Amino acid sequence: MTQPGTGAASRRWTLTTATRAVSDIAPGATIALTGSGGGILEPDTVLKALEECFLATGSPRELTIVHALGIGDRVSRGTNHLAHKGMVKRVIGGHWTWSPTMIDLVRNDEIEAYAWPGGAISQLLREIGARRPGLITATGLDTFVDPRHGGGKFTPSATEDLVELLTLDGREYLRYKPFPVDVAIVRGDSIDPSGNVTCSGEAAQLDALAVAQAAKASGGRVIVQVKNLLDRPIDPRLVHIPAVLVDDVVHAPAQWQTYAGEFDPELSGDAANSGFGATNHDPIRMLIARRAAAEVRDGDVLNVGFGVSALVVDALAEQDRLDDITLAIEQGLIDGIPVSGDLFGAARGPKVVHSSTTQFDLFSGGMLDVSCLGMAEVDSTGAVNVSKIGGGIVGPGGFIDISQNSPRAVFCGTFTARGLDVEIVGGELVIRREGSVPKFVDRVDQVTYSGALAVREGREAVYVTERAVFALTRDGLELVEIAPGIDIDRDILPHMGFRPIIKNPRLMDAGLFAPVAVHI
Repeated sequence: MTQPGTGAASRRWTLTTATRAVSDIAPGATIALTGSGGGILEPDTVLKALEECFLATGSPRELTIVHALGIGDRVSRGTNHLAHKGMVKRVIGGHWTWSPTMIDLVRNDEIEAYAWPGGAISQLLREIGARRPGLITATGLDTFVDPRHGGGKFTPSATEDLVELLTLDGREYLRYKPFPVDVAIVRGDSIDPSGNVTCSGEAAQLDALAVAQAAKASGGRVIVQVKNLLDRPIDPRLVHIPAVLVDDVVHAPAQWQTYAGEFDPELSGDAANSGFGATNHDPIRMLIARRAAAEVRDGDVLNVGFGVSALVVDALAEQDRLDDITLAIEQGLIDGIPVSGDLFGAARGPKVVHSSTTQFDLFSGGMLDVSCLGMAEVDSTGAVNVSKIGGGIVGPGGFIDISQNSPRAVFCGTFTARGLDVEIVGGELVIRREGSVPKFVDRVDQVTYSGALAVREGREAVYVTERAVFALTRDGLELVEIAPGIDIDRDILPHMGFRPIIKNPRLMDAGLFAPVAVHI
């Protein structure tokens, strides 16, 4: 079945099966995907068909896969479908955690693995879609993506230089080099008779348009998975992928909005958020979140990351401050209540839903006032690592795009990891068992945030743990606060790979240690 398109060229799109849509993908093709954790905008029906095709026929082989954000369920869906030896030759990914099977291929050097900032990948796809000479940006300077520090390469087999250093008007930039995209695999919730696609019922638009643009400009093909075939035109203002970009349409009537359910109107912005529900947070994690929230000022535009840093939203709600700030997350959502855990990337009752590509542009343009993000390692220069943990690939996701474009960055996490047992007793912190893995190290394994660059550019950074708070200065990290009950010589210095600047640290606010109330 074909449907006539619009325009002088009378473009046409074809309704087909997932199996037929992937059957013509050539060996060695470059495939760009859209999607985010929790099944957000994930074209899993098509990805599963691609896997089945390879397992049945041994083709297509030697694929290059490009994705800005993490795609999968940590088991079998998303990019896990593509993680077969021989099926994939190269992956350029923003975040890898959702695909442990792909991480196994990286660990064994069975693919060429590159990890780049998620925003830079989305923006590069848009630049490819406009046939411009790549993405020129400061995002990634002085991090592991900078060619002076590895160029984002993660495996010995990843030898091609895909990022280069430029100097324009006396200022340094990175150029993420363009490449042809042979196939785009994207998703929407509905397509109309003309072939226009909307994501209005989805939890996000992500970079679906940029992915499709990149394939079309390269002479490639765009495969769109949708839940609904409409018999009426889509409101022109709600068209997110125009028919002129659409080639093959895969109807997936069983498609769910996220892994959590078929449809939730709060996640698509069709209903206001209904609140937090019952919460009973760990008091130590909430202590960290409360202290991080103290760095957020009324009127700020705030981005929060995954894990403990996501609880900053809960801390602000506890203080009745959410109406005084604007929340913005990289998936393209503004305001609403960001969902934590496996659905991170969605928000309940967002007030703005636009593309993640646009959101990253706004971040680059100075929209953010402050970001609250995680930290796996920190060193004496204020450098933070979240992209390579235990020698394994994680990828930065939007971390570099966000932290490097925030005038103020607040990094959140426990002081040590693995086995830490600590509690609040009588308003003081008591460490029952120390974690076996220090986070404050002599030198981070990989620089995802450059403290030195932040200092040069006049940006601020604070590092919040349950027992100590550090601030970035021109001379390095300074210990500025300690928790009641904590002894510097006993509980802090022996567990650091360097000695911080110590002048006159004050006690952390006693209110941070109050019991955590269950709220609805």
